[in-house]
Amino acid sequence: MQYDKIAKSYKAQSVQTASPGKLVLMLFDGYLRFTTAAVKSFEETDLTKKNEGINNNLIKAQNIVTELQSSLDMSVPGELPGTLYRLYDYVLHQLQQANLQKNPEPIAEADKVITELREAWAEMLIQNPTEGGSTPTDSQPGSISLQA
Repeated sequence: MQYDKIAKSYKAQSVQTASPGKLVLMLFDGYLRFTTAAVKSFEETDLTKKNEGINNNLIKAQNIVTELQSSLDMSVPGELPGTLYRLYDYVLHQLQQANLQKNPEPIAEADKVITELREAWAEMLIQNPTEGGSTPTDSQPGSISLQA
């Protein structure tokens, strides 16, 4: 369909032209989309589809967290980079446990952390618009991100 091509092109363009601060928000939003899809997969009655949905979406969410973690600037003075690194480790552990145990509860714990981080990041972008180049209201609701 032509609409699919247009939508994909628009999405690619928005990523390519986004500021670094906005990209972090987009990563957090993507994380939350994937974990929401993983939780929804728990409702699937077909066991194969259920397990595939849970696994595939949690792996995508883990990849996003790994990207956030690897992009931390550990040379920044203070405790923030180390604290964020440990929080991302916690989130990764929770997602791994959810996937191994096929239990949605660890996802909820991980989502709390990511949501709080995203809210803090969004607030920082509002207070320092030159850092992000755009306001967090452009992002999807219900997600939060933070990075040093």
